[in-house]
Amino acid sequence: MIKRLLLHRQTQVRFIKFFTVGGTSYLVSILSFNFFKHIWGPNGAFNIAYFMSTATHYSLNRFWALRSTRNDTIKQFLEYSGTVVLSYSISFTCYKIFRTTFGLNLGLSQALSIPPSTLVTFFILNFWVFKHHGHAGDISHEEKRRP
Repeated sequence: MIKRLLLHRQTQVRFIKFFTVGGTSYLVSILSFNFFKHIWGPNGAFNIAYFMSTATHYSLNRFWALRSTRNDTIKQFLEYSGTVVLSYSISFTCYKIFRTTFGLNLGLSQALSIPPSTLVTFFILNFWVFKHHGHAGDISHEEKRRP
């Protein structure tokens, strides 16, 4: 069933758009951090950059990459917020494992921590938070019965 979901063209297109949104959000984070670090210092800049990046990520996913037909926007935003916390937790845990257990350097540990959280986040956002009616994730009852 998961293989069937991943092979649907709509899921693939949504993943490419999701990946593009991630890159854009990362760019917003880097640019805003570099801009605000001289005004608010590194800690303040990190917090502002994280907020701006997350707002960009939510907006672009909600209205473009994973366009949603849900009308319960507040509930959806809370689900998104929970997903952000989960994604951060996965990323930070992987980072710590790569850094402390395997002794990898900072940059490599950070880079390797991104793919696991990205995959989990995509599945949660695509098939739950920003679920789209008529989306490839909506397997019909007839398809569910097929072997």
